[in-house]
Amino acid sequence: MTATHVRTDRQATVNTAALITALLAACIAFQLNASMLSPALVTIGEELGVDQAAVGLSQTWFFTAAALFSLVLPRLSDIVGRKKILLGMMALMGIGSVISAMAPDITWLFVGRIIQGVSGPTVPLCLIMLRSAISNPRKYGTMMGLIAAVNGGIAGIDSFAGGYLAENFGFRSIFWVMVGFAIVALLLVLFLAVESRPAAGTRMDWLGAFYIVVAVGAILTALNEAATLAGAFSVDTLFLAIGLAVVSAAAFAAFWSVEKNGKQPMVQIVHLRLRSTWAPLLTTTLAMTGIFAVINGIVPAYVQAAAPGFAINPTQMALIILTPYALFGWLVGPLSGRLAPTLGYTKMLRIGLLGSALALAVIGFGGLNSLPLMILGAVLLGILYAGVANIMLNGLGVVLSPPGNPGFLPGMNAGAFNLGAGLSFLVLPSTLAVLSTSVDLHTSYFVVIGVGFVLTLASLGTSFLIPKPVDAEVKS
Repeated sequence: MTATHVRTDRQATVNTAALITALLAACIAFQLNASMLSPALVTIGEELGVDQAAVGLSQTWFFTAAALFSLVLPRLSDIVGRKKILLGMMALMGIGSVISAMAPDITWLFVGRIIQGVSGPTVPLCLIMLRSAISNPRKYGTMMGLIAAVNGGIAGIDSFAGGYLAENFGFRSIFWVMVGFAIVALLLVLFLAVESRPAAGTRMDWLGAFYIVVAVGAILTALNEAATLAGAFSVDTLFLAIGLAVVSAAAFAAFWSVEKNGKQPMVQIVHLRLRSTWAPLLTTTLAMTGIFAVINGIVPAYVQAAAPGFAINPTQMALIILTPYALFGWLVGPLSGRLAPTLGYTKMLRIGLLGSALALAVIGFGGLNSLPLMILGAVLLGILYAGVANIMLNGLGVVLSPPGNPGFLPGMNAGAFNLGAGLSFLVLPSTLAVLSTSVDLHTSYFVVIGVGFVLTLASLGTSFLIPKPVDAEVKS
């Protein structure tokens, strides 16, 4: 190898390392917005003088905004520039954090959280940028696993830091930390990331974007409204949820018509009909529905309950349940990403989903009676869902995306993640609420875990419909 080639290879390595540093910083900054506030919700209610329902709604709107912007911004980034869009997202994330930190009341907190939600497609956009910069499938897989693993939490540190800051300095301190991370991420992206515009010169399909945002926004809001019916039935809420579902269906029909007849559609209808599109989206939705509320709601509630749970306080619960889940996901993610190009993305996904179902079985049959087995179940979910299945689902959204529209499927997949999360907190807690009126709590929790188990097996079944991303895999 000549000296010129050595310098070129070394420079390429330096440039790749710089890009990964910038993208990882952006993903960490976004994840803090998503998870760091969870332990501080009670503190927010006390300091702003509102009930927990109002505080919870601010969280709902953050994730709803994140889902909606995920549908549009990845495609827009193909046209106007991915680096430019990521910089805008980091800037708005910081602005939203400042507004939230200075919020005099819950209304301004809503405003700040919705603005923060613009950063929703950070992870898929970073994976797209990574894919365009790294051609080696093995290297891309490893870095994909590292970045996507942030989605499961920053090794549990984010939740603990949020609780510590809220307890000692008030909830506003959390948002100021978010501001600091947003600024760091923005500067790193500005100076270390490179621009790419694969669809430069294409016109953005704003009408199609409008209809798909209305469709997804309406169904997410309908799910949020429907979730309240289990706790307090209301005819008005029921009709509102049904009306929003109808609006969603009508908007999606309009989206289909616009995309079918448009000259430069947001997505070609032929792509929507492909298994490489709808199969990963369906698998993502089913997997999230079966697992998300279990680890983020059902298990924590059971562990903290005096009966039939283990009467563990929130801090201890986070230490023994949520932290191992996030930590093992963070550790395993790069390894599973490294294995994906050689063993196969779909094979790794099936291993992760089957293992996740077995982890739910451990929780249902053993964890409800034994705290050590409950911890084991959480660890297994961290390894096999957060560290394997979740990584593969994120990765497949990138490597299966149509060559002429690389931002389409990652954005739609991000919407599927959020839709699955909404469905999960509708189906599982509602099932628990209904069952608890007729059978004992232990049985209610067991059945709910069983529902998650069945949904996870259903996602395993649909995963066999996902085609192999042959261009992203290599022979071992």
